[in-house]
Amino acid sequence: MEAFQVLSVLLLTAAATDAQSFHIGKCPQPPVQEDFDVAKYMGIWYEIERLPAIHEKGKCIQANYTLLSDGTVSIRNAELLPNGKVNSIQGTAKVKDPSQPAILGISFFKGVSDAPYWVLSTDYQTYSLVYACSDYYGVFHFDFAWILARTRVLAEEVISQLHDKMAVVNVDLNQLIVANQTDCDGHSL
Repeated sequence: MEAFQVLSVLLLTAAATDAQSFHIGKCPQPPVQEDFDVAKYMGIWYEIERLPAIHEKGKCIQANYTLLSDGTVSIRNAELLPNGKVNSIQGTAKVKDPSQPAILGISFFKGVSDAPYWVLSTDYQTYSLVYACSDYYGVFHFDFAWILARTRVLAEEVISQLHDKMAVVNVDLNQLIVANQTDCDGHSL
């Protein structure tokens, strides 16, 4: 009975908030970037669009990836909050299975299970499409998706192509939020 009550509260909370992308059923298993090269992926990526994420509240959102000698990736995510302060967090990522290097596990907190980070598509120099999904007992899931770019602006035709790839995975394109990458220069993120 207690598990049912917890599940009911979670479902009601998820249904009542538009801060996450909630779906009934298990996570999809989309195809990922073939022959992904994690070393080419390193550097700064700017957020262009995303599904709602409760932990992202600012603008000028960017991620900096650095390959460490042991093969793990150091991550620093940063954003400029409305009060003008920089909010950042450090984490790590690692390839879960060498035969599928585009599927990484990412962690920002010790003792917490890795979150998924799937690179669905990238050309390494211009854009990246990232997907993550957390499954809860096979009954429902929350998904996240990000369009990232090496610059603060990405061509509309590239965004349109990435939307097409997201639609194949049943990402709700109506929930996408366009990131605010204006007035970011001069801020040390």
